[in-house]
Amino acid sequence: MSLAAASRREFIKVMSLGAAAAACSRPAGAVGITDGAAKRPNVILVLTDDQGYGDLGCLGNPVIETPHLDRMCAESVRFTNFHVSPTCSPTRAALMTGRDCNRVGVWHTVMGRSLLREDEVTMADVFSANGYATGIFGKWHLGDNYPYRPQDRGFQETLTHGGGGVGQTPDFWGNDYFDDTYFHNGKPERFTGYCTDVWFEGARRFIEQHKNRPFFCYIAPNAPHSPYNVDPRYSRPYLEKGVEGDMAAFYGMITNMDENMGRLKRHLQTLGIEENTLVIFMTDNGTAAGYRDGKGFNAGMKGVKGSAFDGGHRVPCFVRWPAAGLSGGTDIAALAAHFDLMPTLIDLCALKRPENVRYDGASLAPLLLEPSAVWPDRALVVDSQRIEYPEKWRQCAVMTRRWRLINGEQLFDITADPGQAENIAGRHPAVVATLRSVYEAWWTDVSERFDACCETVLGAARENPARLTAMDWHAPIEQIPWNQPHILNGRGGNGEWAVRIAEDGMYRFALRRWPEEVDAPITGVVAGGKAVSVTRARLKIGAVELTRPVTPDAHAAVFETPLRAGGARLKTWFADDRGGSRGAYYVYVTRLS
Repeated sequence: MSLAAASRREFIKVMSLGAAAAACSRPAGAVGITDGAAKRPNVILVLTDDQGYGDLGCLGNPVIETPHLDRMCAESVRFTNFHVSPTCSPTRAALMTGRDCNRVGVWHTVMGRSLLREDEVTMADVFSANGYATGIFGKWHLGDNYPYRPQDRGFQETLTHGGGGVGQTPDFWGNDYFDDTYFHNGKPERFTGYCTDVWFEGARRFIEQHKNRPFFCYIAPNAPHSPYNVDPRYSRPYLEKGVEGDMAAFYGMITNMDENMGRLKRHLQTLGIEENTLVIFMTDNGTAAGYRDGKGFNAGMKGVKGSAFDGGHRVPCFVRWPAAGLSGGTDIAALAAHFDLMPTLIDLCALKRPENVRYDGASLAPLLLEPSAVWPDRALVVDSQRIEYPEKWRQCAVMTRRWRLINGEQLFDITADPGQAENIAGRHPAVVATLRSVYEAWWTDVSERFDACCETVLGAARENPARLTAMDWHAPIEQIPWNQPHILNGRGGNGEWAVRIAEDGMYRFALRRWPEEVDAPITGVVAGGKAVSVTRARLKIGAVELTRPVTPDAHAAVFETPLRAGGARLKTWFADDRGGSRGAYYVYVTRLS
């Protein structure tokens, strides 16, 4: 175990003991910030995938049908100037830690840069240590191997798909959103029904099981992320309205999710816990398919998913907790962001705050409890790196309530020009200089560990064997087969994994093109796929390098070797007799002794 991981675990242990003692000494009926609730609230955090600010009826979309979320909007405190990262893993990292995504090691969605550093304390860690039941349902996308999985990061109940979406390389083979196999508490389990329905049904079971104690329920649907698969009964009404292709399916996926929000609300009412359940609804970045080439609706904003303009990172955020008076439809215009929610929930739920964690976010509890409270202006930075090592000024926005500085060069007055149509940097050089200095200080602060890689631990008791996938290769993006169609097509490319050997011992490496659940020969063809020629396999880990022939009927190329504990780089090759080569897409690693 690394020193960082050991420190985190010791901290959580101490925090748990402290929380238990505090609970024993707390007077009956005592609460944290609020006095309106009889006990600490349950918390449900809903985070949808690739749904933008304009992809809701209540926020002006003239076509989409979202009646249940429209009602929630009407009954909630609403942040109208709320920002996240422009893509999904970075948003999730900041949300789960209360810290800037770049600081915690997550600035991409692949290439080993979507793994949340193991010494970070997560929202689930804090809730669990304070006596809450914790569960996640849907998308995690912060690591599929120990010590990065949700069950390693404070979640007691987990029901998730692999990677960043259903059908990506780490996911169970053949998943297509319908009747899929997902990972339930770390084990593959077959489910009947549409993916979004499965996540919400699992969440409802978890809620019912823990209705008599505080719970933290994180519902993170993969919808409406591509591929845009949905029952035609949801997409057909939009096609009939003239919405074209993927956008109709995208809207249908949102309508299905909206129905699930309605079922969730009714479930809370049936259980008698709706009043003291704090529900947050938000999305993880700008729209992916709700606005294209001038078609669709983007709430007047410039940019979509991945953009440094507001359309890439300004999202809805609704907060409802009737017992504390957080209801009734109030707007908060203060500049707020994803990393604010961790300190906010600590305050609202009267949780013991980690003493050795410095949050980049600020608690929004004072604003929620008194929306008219004076809130000082602030400057925030979001960016989209999506490369191996971050580059200064890349795809970034420095924001205040009035100003947006884009990529260090373009300045927009967001209050007068919400569509960011006119660059006025030349008229306000002092503002540009001030915002550039904010960025410079931010960069210095968050960049201290940019050279450090998150290492997957091999041979750990909590994951032995471990299944590595090509999604986590350190390699250029065009080399990485990050979804199952890439595997089917035999995509060329190679990269290396950053790993750490847990302890001295004998290790077995099984190099495969197809995952174990497919169990086909390396050179074989799976339905819809292409054959590849492989005659030799090669493995290199640290100073150890091994080769062996591959026969046409071999399902895996297996190597066994003694290894010493410590960090290393792991790379594999499948080669043919004509000089062609590619990496093994899946490697199963087992500590034998």
